[in-house]
Amino acid sequence: MGMNVGSGGDEDEVVSSINTTPLVDVMLVLLIIFLITIPVVTQTVAVNLPKETNIARQTKPENIEISVNKDGDVFWNTQLVPDSDALLARLKKVAVMTPQPEVHIRGDEKARYESVGRVIFACQRASILKISFVTEPPAKG
Repeated sequence: MGMNVGSGGDEDEVVSSINTTPLVDVMLVLLIIFLITIPVVTQTVAVNLPKETNIARQTKPENIEISVNKDGDVFWNTQLVPDSDALLARLKKVAVMTPQPEVHIRGDEKARYESVGRVIFACQRASILKISFVTEPPAKG
């Protein structure tokens, strides 16, 4: 019985498989380094953040609802306001009331910002102190 040690010829055979041991060693060292440095990076200054509160809008009879549709038309409650001067005149009458009522602006989602901006500018010129935007809450679930 004979034993064959090595190959039969003088040529060495090329090994085509990759030795993954050094790769695994490097990856484990990198993992340990990341595990050590991550807690250092995530430290922040201790700050008391405000709590979120969602207060439902309370509609009072003296509040004014101004709506802007997608075409840029402005409505005072349900009546169409012809132009910005008429809106300003109405707001000036309301601004001198005590207590001053709040203005709730309901802007259509497809309305131009310019249309809503004109209403805000008219409220500012009339010295209205409280302006609110009415939005629809997102659907739950």
